[in-house]
This record gives sequence, structure tokens and C-alpha cells, in this order.
Amino acid sequence: MLATIQYNSKKLQIDLSLPIDISIPISASKNNVSAWYIDTPTIAPAKDGEMTISVADGACVNFNNISFNPHAHGTHTECVGHITKKVHSINENLKRFFFLAEVITVAPEKLNGDFVISKKQLQFAIGNKKRDAIVIRTIPNTKEKLTAQYSHTNPPYLLEDAAIYLREKGVKHLLIDLPSVDKEKDECRLLAHSAFWNTKEKIRLDATITEFIFVPNAVEDGAYFLNLQIAPFENDASPSKPVLYKIID
Repeated sequence: MLATIQYNSKKLQIDLSLPIDISIPISASKNNVSAWYIDTPTIAPAKDGEMTISVADGACVNFNNISFNPHAHGTHTECVGHITKKVHSINENLKRFFFLAEVITVAPEKLNGDFVISKKQLQFAIGNKKRDAIVIRTIPNTKEKLTAQYSHTNPPYLLEDAAIYLREKGVKHLLIDLPSVDKEKDECRLLAHSAFWNTKEKIRLDATITEFIFVPNAVEDGAYFLNLQIAPFENDASPSKPVLYKIID
């Protein structure tokens, strides 16, 4: 099913029948992707006294309680409220859900014992393109990312100058296949988060960071139309489902 979308002064055509889901789901499994030192998500039937509310146990419906952390247990989209004293909700600040995006592939470079993504790498990958959103796929890119346990592993991250570059280029939505844009243990400096949201000056309330995505290798680098779907949590972050659509020439 083809759809024509007006983007600025251009008309873009996408095929709605060919969505590319780049989210990682949340499941009650030890193999669920995780970070930040917390336990596995739980999904279990609620109880009413001695009664377990599930069809398998004789109830007329399934009625599960779910316990998870959006930052630690799967694809999530966060706003500046993630790092500010003042409460900011992703549900209140993300008001648009379709964006022109560029998928880029980056091999993190070694720097002082860490693997990092630099401004120079992003400049090379993006060039002069103007995009609402940048989707970063890191390599190596294996299916192990779907079940990785990242706690205490010091994964790759963005350097501060890379985040500043994206902000100054006008990128509003940053998506990455890592548990964080910042170093796992950085003494709470959160340099890339802070730089991207511009917390030291005029905060970019409508800018978002989406972490823990997975972009299959079959997805080519280039321009896509992005549908950034969130659950309506009044919280700094929400589980999310970013979906890409190939732009038809």
C-alpha cells in the first residue's frame, strides 16, 4: 500500500505494507536484553485472594502484571527529563511521530581503552544531509544484541563532540543500538545526553534519544521515513517501537 507524504517542499512515497521494525521487545526471560544491574522483567498473572487471574487457572481472562524498567529492558525513547531535576514527560513532549531519518553504520573507534563514536565519524556518514532523525547501527552487528547482558561490560558510546555535532546540525531524534549514548560508568557526567538536549542553555524539550534498537544487516544505509511510536507513560522514558519505511524513488 503506497502512501505519499508531504515533507517540507517535497513529496515522499513510502510503502506502508513493508514496515521495518527496529525495536527489541520486552519479555519475561533471562535472555531479555538488559543493562544497569537490575533483574529480569516479570510478566505474571495478577491474584485476587487465592485466585490466579489467568485462563489456564480457570479465570475467564488473562490479566497480567508487568514489571520492567524502560531504560534497562528493551527499546525505549527518553526525553530530557531523564537527566533533569525538574520532571519532564516523554508523553508530554513528543508531539510528532513521523520524521525523515538517515540510517548510518558506524564502527566505534578505540580511545583510551574505550570504544567510542566520534564527531568525525558522524560527519563522514551524514555529510550534508539534513535529517530530523539519525539512526546509528554499530558494527559488529550480530543478533547477540537482541539478548545481550550489558551490565559491567563498558559498551561503546558517543563522545560529547559527536552529540554537539548532531544538535548543531538540527537532529531532533537520535536512535542508537546501544544501551546508552554515554559511557556506562562516567561519574554521572552524562556528557552526550546533556549536550544533545542542550541542558546548559535552552533545553530542547522536543528532542529525544532512543536506545536499545536493532537494525538488521539487510537494512541498507540511507534515507527512510521513521514512525516513532511510544506508550503514553507520563515518565521521562517509555518503551517504544520505532518503525522505518523505505522511501521509494
